[in-house]
Amino acid sequence: MIDYDLEYNAERPHLIIPEYGRHIQKLVDHCIALETKEERNEMALAIVDVMGNLQPHLRDVPDFKHKLWDQLYIMSDFKLDADSPYEIPSKEELQEKPESLPYPKSASKYRFYGNNIQIMIDTVLTWEEGDMKDALVYTIANHMKKCFLNWNKDTVEDDVIFKHLFELSDGKIDIRDSEDALSESINLLRKRNSQGQGTSNHKNTKSKNYQNKNRKR
Repeated sequence: MIDYDLEYNAERPHLIIPEYGRHIQKLVDHCIALETKEERNEMALAIVDVMGNLQPHLRDVPDFKHKLWDQLYIMSDFKLDADSPYEIPSKEELQEKPESLPYPKSASKYRFYGNNIQIMIDTVLTWEEGDMKDALVYTIANHMKKCFLNWNKDTVEDDVIFKHLFELSDGKIDIRDSEDALSESINLLRKRNSQGQGTSNHKNTKSKNYQNKNRKR
């Protein structure tokens, strides 16, 4: 009976960067075991060239050679003693945990306006006083009213919008005593509904045309 000496992946050493395959990992391990530094330097250069051929997409990455050398030292578990044209990364630097990212904070307690409204308000505050700034302020207020109606789906007084705008701007935009009125709620609602109906009417028209063609056949 023939006894095959089979080697299973489960019994093999763990691949640090599997993308390069086991043959490259064996070359790296062999490079570490070479006696002289001259031999290690020569083989390290050859391994980096082969790695570049195996990962051609890295050529589009800025300073891709630096990335290949870093990966070489990572695959050697930082045991390779060879001269690199770049600063050799440290194991501690690689294992260092990244700083936790803060959760995005809501623009304010009025979440139904969305963060874009706050961005618009912060932008208009940087504008110089004049007709353009006044027009943008009322455009923002009208958009706030529309957002409010999308959330409330009923009606809202302009005073409420002006008050919210005052709060969101930290008191820097105050049109609470303004006599200018915003767009009527019914018009904003009608515009929103007509956009939805327009889509459905278009679908119904296509459906009717399709049925008429079938009848003619």
